[in-house]
Amino acid sequence: MKRPDNDPAAPEQSVFEELGRLSFAEHSLESVLQKVTDAAARVLPGRPWASVTVLRKAGPSTVAASDPLAVALDEEQYRAGTGPCVEAAATGVPAEVRDTSAEQRWREFAAVAAGQGCGSVFSHPLPPHEQLSAGLNIYWPRPHATDERTRALVARFADYAVVPVSNMYLYRSALQRAENLQVALDSRSIIDQAKGILMERFKLTADQAFQALARVSMERNVRVREVAQRFVESGDLLHD
Repeated sequence: MKRPDNDPAAPEQSVFEELGRLSFAEHSLESVLQKVTDAAARVLPGRPWASVTVLRKAGPSTVAASDPLAVALDEEQYRAGTGPCVEAAATGVPAEVRDTSAEQRWREFAAVAAGQGCGSVFSHPLPPHEQLSAGLNIYWPRPHATDERTRALVARFADYAVVPVSNMYLYRSALQRAENLQVALDSRSIIDQAKGILMERFKLTADQAFQALARVSMERNVRVREVAQRFVESGDLLHD
């Protein structure tokens, strides 16, 4: 019998609860993102490798990874200028290679991946946040590693990755525009405030509170920080 995704006893639930309890004001941006990629690699079935790609003006780069192989496979796509991780980050649409030995669209990358022991790839775009293009990449040793439930789990990890990635982008941009640093710090603080209010008002767990903010962000195509700010100010999660 298949266990439902919201079953508290599901093995991944404790990981999402742990991520939900993270205070973005108390952890470095890099450490939060590393926790997300490490957790994804640990919880997703099939012992995959995980990474996060960010698209910048200078080109794509990997900002966190659970294993050096994930970095190498990311960089192979950056070199070629194409591949599932670049596609997902650039278009906002998930991209997948179900079997690297039979892939036709990205044949050059797939051949390299297969030679490195990677059988399948799934890249999920990070939700819209601070107008930043990024994606969470999962590499599996075996082909045909994904199913509907696995893709849903990857999407949940992407929800957690978007906040530290966005804040990291703002932090680094602040080297040129100092005011962005305060925006990044305020972003972490306001999201924590919104989570706390949701948990108290609706008796939610930290994970459920964050998912509520992320869901509204996706549905309205606005930044998680803006959703949190409006909720803290108005008390209405769906306030226009």
